[in-house]
Amino acid sequence: MREDEPIRLPRALMLVPEGAEEMEVTIVVDVLRRGGVDVVMACLNGGEPVRCSRGVHISPDTRFVDIEGDFDVVVLPGGAEGVRRLCASADVGELLRRREAKGELVAAICAAPLALRHHKVFADRTMTCHPSVESRVMEHGRRGEGAVVVDGNLITSRGPGTTFAFALAILARLRGEGIAHDVEKPLMLAG
Repeated sequence: MREDEPIRLPRALMLVPEGAEEMEVTIVVDVLRRGGVDVVMACLNGGEPVRCSRGVHISPDTRFVDIEGDFDVVVLPGGAEGVRRLCASADVGELLRRREAKGELVAAICAAPLALRHHKVFADRTMTCHPSVESRVMEHGRRGEGAVVVDGNLITSRGPGTTFAFALAILARLRGEGIAHDVEKPLMLAG
């Protein structure tokens, strides 16, 4: 890299389907942006604000069909209805298949590992998920212990209460443990 070239910050794509779990969207986006990651939120269809699982409306940056460029990670939030929409999207399936084939990072939280199962990607990997979908997800993968499970290029987590740990694990992977620690400290997380 030449001295006059700008440093390229990591890029993250956060998919935001209708019915997504809003905590899992907003906390991940916030933590990654605090850590200097360029996060693009993309809705699956339309351009209107997305209504999340608890009625919070989020205004995505763009539509999924309009995304451009490469991303260092694709993040799938949970939320029952949101995950149904992730599963129903052939475009999401194609994106996940391409990323798996190239060994690129994917992160899924809560019920979102069901989308991995549905699209037949990351089979037999160690993962975690929300207890309400665990039996279905574990037909596809191996059960991992802990709030966050990392298996190569796959990061998974259990649900809303583990979202900070999930986001910090993604940040550590993209920017390093030092930056993740610097972001975590002022958040005043218990424990």
